[in-house]
Amino acid sequence: MAPLVLCFLLIAAMAAQAQPDPLPSWNEGPAKQAILAFVQATTDASNPGYVPPEARIATFDQDGTTWVEQPMYTPMLYCLARLRALAQAKPELADTEPFKSVLSGSVEHLGNVPMSDIEKVYAATMTGMPVEELGDQVRQWLGTARDVRWHRPYTDLVYQPMLEVMQLLRTKGYKTYFVTGGGQDFLRAYAEKIYGIPPEQVVGTLNATKFSYDADGKPILTEEPRLLLNNVGPGKPEGIQLMIGRYPQAAFGNSDGDKEMLEYTQAGGGTRLMMLVHHDDAAREYAYGAQSKVGTFPDSLMEEAVQKGWVVISMKKDWKRIFFWE
Repeated sequence: MAPLVLCFLLIAAMAAQAQPDPLPSWNEGPAKQAILAFVQATTDASNPGYVPPEARIATFDQDGTTWVEQPMYTPMLYCLARLRALAQAKPELADTEPFKSVLSGSVEHLGNVPMSDIEKVYAATMTGMPVEELGDQVRQWLGTARDVRWHRPYTDLVYQPMLEVMQLLRTKGYKTYFVTGGGQDFLRAYAEKIYGIPPEQVVGTLNATKFSYDADGKPILTEEPRLLLNNVGPGKPEGIQLMIGRYPQAAFGNSDGDKEMLEYTQAGGGTRLMMLVHHDDAAREYAYGAQSKVGTFPDSLMEEAVQKGWVVISMKKDWKRIFFWE
């Protein structure tokens, strides 16, 4: 081999080795390779799977997909904390159902509370105030609340591997959206700071707002106890159409509440990536699935994933680390 050719080959090899790994918290395996292959195919103009920049949309569920959801969804923990504070200010509230039962039970008990009662708790704690006030209350709570297992802020329980996926996609021209069952204005209070996702790219369960004026004549929007969009299950594709107006190229979930979002993403045709986080690491996080009322991952969802070629992410096998502080 000519010395000049050998020199070029050595330079190319060194350059390849010098490229930083965009997913350092992922173990080598099919899940990591699926992400890298998808990004390469959809952003290389010479590839048949190329996607123009304006169509590069990736959607993420939040609870259980990008941060911890056990023993209860974080938005519900916030509602419970707010309900306790309200009951201190208005003791009669603690003697009124369903608030009495919710306040007297454990956190795990919330998983058994009927949806109609959950909606009443949600309305009592997250409506009747200006949108900005709700955001301030959420940020204040996140700044002081601590998880019962690790005794860390909930914002420390974000999955580092998923942050890396979001960042990789954004560097390749993708817009990253949250499409979550949690309250839209709850997540908008911190999504940009914690995840790098701006408020306009958050699609969640949505309450109505009412336009009015405050005492000084300033226009305000007040949270109303009237549901506009239940962004769970079929509501996720409906929310995507309402707020985004394009099929996602990639969708990430973790439970049966995300099934329709992944089905809808795949229905767009062409090069698509559908991924489900499987919680199978009790030592580092949690292990749960079909029997859990929080983040249910039934056998039928696993069967559908296998049948349709969706990628199931094993926390135990695929993630080198789960949290940034490990």
